[in-house]
Formats: sequence, structure tokens, C-alpha cells
Amino acid sequence: MRTKRLMAAAALAFAVSTTAQADDPLKIGMITTLSGPAGYLGQDIRDGFQLAIDQNKGELGGKPVALVVEDDSLKPGNARQIADKMLNEQGIKLFTGMVFANVAFAAVPEILDSDAVYISANTASSTFAGKECNPNYFVSSWQDDSQGESAGALAQSLDYKKAFLIAPNYQAGKETMVAFKRFYKGEVVGETYTGLDQTDFAAEMAQIRAAKPDVVYEFEPGGLGIAFMRQYEQAGLLKEIPMVVHPASLDQAIVQAVGDAATGVQVTSHWNEDFDNPVNKAFVAAWKAKYGDRPITYYAAQGYDAALLFGVGLEKSAGADDLVGFRKALLTSDIPTVRGKFKFGPNQHPIQDWYALTAEKGADGKMVLKTEKKVLTDHSDVYAADCKMEPAQ
Repeated sequence: MRTKRLMAAAALAFAVSTTAQADDPLKIGMITTLSGPAGYLGQDIRDGFQLAIDQNKGELGGKPVALVVEDDSLKPGNARQIADKMLNEQGIKLFTGMVFANVAFAAVPEILDSDAVYISANTASSTFAGKECNPNYFVSSWQDDSQGESAGALAQSLDYKKAFLIAPNYQAGKETMVAFKRFYKGEVVGETYTGLDQTDFAAEMAQIRAAKPDVVYEFEPGGLGIAFMRQYEQAGLLKEIPMVVHPASLDQAIVQAVGDAATGVQVTSHWNEDFDNPVNKAFVAAWKAKYGDRPITYYAAQGYDAALLFGVGLEKSAGADDLVGFRKALLTSDIPTVRGKFKFGPNQHPIQDWYALTAEKGADGKMVLKTEKKVLTDHSDVYAADCKMEPAQ
């Protein structure tokens, strides 16, 4: 009798445990940069992603989810350790969030090698876009080169004859230089690299002045961009030499932080707050309702879009235990997006339009980015042709 009671109790405990596990929310791991000068980039990705979850009452694709967030502190080693913990201790199979390419290089390969899915909400270097593309790697933002390519296309369309290029000394910085020159056909009269933690750009200002370019193409993300833009204006260069940048160098937070120093600077982007489509209107309204006057950056928009992608995959698959179904859903479904128009190329990177924006004062006296014109239509990346990935079955 005692044995039967013990067996019944064990069976009940197992049933309760199984039910609890079934009811537990699906964990999505977010490894991102939350501290330091670039900390707001990861914070915006996190908050944009969480906003989509909140709008759907704690669910994505009809399934309860929980966002597990860790700060990589912009250190590749940290990111790798966090990924290992999430994979092996927490059993997480769905990931997103990394801001910088050097951080992603340390953690993304381990995620993919563990047969887990990574959807990038920001950085997407050439490494995973061409021959090393992976069926479990998706990008909701862009292929990194698209930023430099769109800026080069804009500078070319404005007929600038001589350009000076400046970017941080890491892979994404080097790639953006090459990408700019892919579309800009004028003369490059100067090209220099800066530190990822640099805040004083006096030497670079002197180089620019001596080179006498017609335009400066600058890539300095987050707090670096704020410091560079302010010093550029203080050096009197803004009145002498116009700037063409991409969104990492002049997002909605930077333009408000630097104020008049950004006036007239032209920036290319795949998204802007003023885009007129239902998904974007819902996102902007929800953000303002929750965060008030806090700037809505493209990082927040990309985090939101990444969550929508997870939602599509989860709705039409069994989730983390059905990665084939998850992938197929993303590749065969209409994808809701704040950009209004979006599809994946053969390497699971976006094919999308790019626009020219101008920094100017809004009706309330605050600096805003205003969408002016389209720069590139249905733009893909040059690496997609080298991706030989089997179609989703």
C-alpha cells in the first residue's frame, strides 16, 4: 500500500512539474550593451523589444514569452560567457540583441553551433552574409555595409567631388569605409580610424581642415557620435564642410543631444519616426505613451521589429523545439514592420529601401530628423550571391 501511495505521489509531482513547464513562458535571450557611452543603444533595443511583448499582453505569436536580458558591457568575452550560460544553464534557444560587431563575433558562432536561432536587431557584418551564412541566423536591421552604401549613394547624388572618411578602428568601421566607396565615385582625400572609447577628436578635426574636402562621411556611434558632432561644430567645420552620415552617427537621441550642432546634417536611414504606415504609427504611439519625450531611435525600432519577427516564427511553429518550422515561417510569411516594406534576401538579411533625412528644428523648437527622399530602392547586399543555403522545407 505504501509503495502504491509513493508511486501515486511521484506521478502527481511529475504531472504538476510537466504542467508548470508547459505553462512557463518561453525564454528569449538578449545579450546587449547596456552600460558605458553606448549603453543607450542596447537599452533602446531592449525597450523596443519589450514594448512589442507588452502590447501583446506578454506574448509573441500567441505564446507567453519572457525576455532574459544581460549586459555585455561592450566586451566580447562577456558576451561569450553570457551566451554559454544562457545555452547550457538556462536552456535558451532563441537569441537577439548584440549591438557591436566585435561582440557578436565572440558569441554568435557559439549560439549557431548549439543549433539555436539568432535574430540580429542591429549589427550584421559580412561574415554571416556570404559563404558563412547560416539557416539559424536572421537579421531584422540591415547588413552593415548598407549604412555606408546608402551614405555613399547620397553623397554621390549631391555631387560632392572630394570626401574625407572617418570611422572607429574595428571591423564594422572598416567595412563601412569600403561600403561608402562602393557607391561614392568622387575622390577620397582623407581616411582615418579612431578608438572605440575615444572622446577627443581634435587631431581628426585638424586632419579634416587640412584635407579641405567637399564633404565628411563620419561613422561614430552612440556617445562617440555626440562628442564628434559637438566638436565638429565647435571647431567651426560645420559651416565650412557639410556632413553626410548614416543612422548610427546621427540617430534621434544624438540629434536632440547635440542640438543646433546637427542643423543641416544629412543622414541616411531605413526608418524614421515620421514613416506613415500602421505598424510604425502603433509603435510610435505606444513608445510615447510609455516613455513620454524620450527619443525614439532606430535601435528601438529595430528591437521592436525583431520582436515582431519572433512573433511570426512562434505563431506558425512549435517554437524553440521546431526550428525548421520557425525558419520556414519567417521566410514564407508577410513580416509586419515599422518600415512598411520588408523581405528577406537569400541570406536571410533584409531587402529594403533607404532614405535621406535632414536634421532640422521642429515646430516645438526641438531638433528632429525629417524624411526627404528615397536614396536606394529594394536594396540588398553584395554578399547574398555567395550564400548557398538550402530552402526551408
